Amino acid sequence: MMSDLNAQRATAGIGPLSPCGTLRAAAEGHSQDQANMDSMTHTGSNGSNIGQRADGAGYSGWQTLGENVAYGFTSVDSVMTAWMNSPGHRANILNPAFHDVGLGEAATASGVEYWTQEFGGSGHC
Repeated sequence: MMSDLNAQRATAGIGPLSPCGTLRAAAEGHSQDQANMDSMTHTGSNGSNIGQRADGAGYSGWQTLGENVAYGFTSVDSVMTAWMNSPGHRANILNPAFHDVGLGEAATASGVEYWTQEFGGSGHC
């Protein structure tokens, strides 16, 4: 998925995103939480928002954050196509203020996949 994100950004003349371990931890945790709840949401089961999840994972000093979530897609290509066809998700992917990204995916017991992208700018991974 990382190469897909950066290919979209390059096509738009925007610099690449760098993988960030702390944002990855936040994204993986949120995907697993959504899978556990079997519910797609930007709010964690504990009431957390993206800022609280980023802080909790150790992404410090950030100036801006963004989050894309999705469920039910069975491949990276299908979820990326959906996000790029959605104005809000596309805006996150192509936001030049974002420099860092973390990616997460988790499945329910019945196999429904939940996807999360956490974007950050000016933070410390």
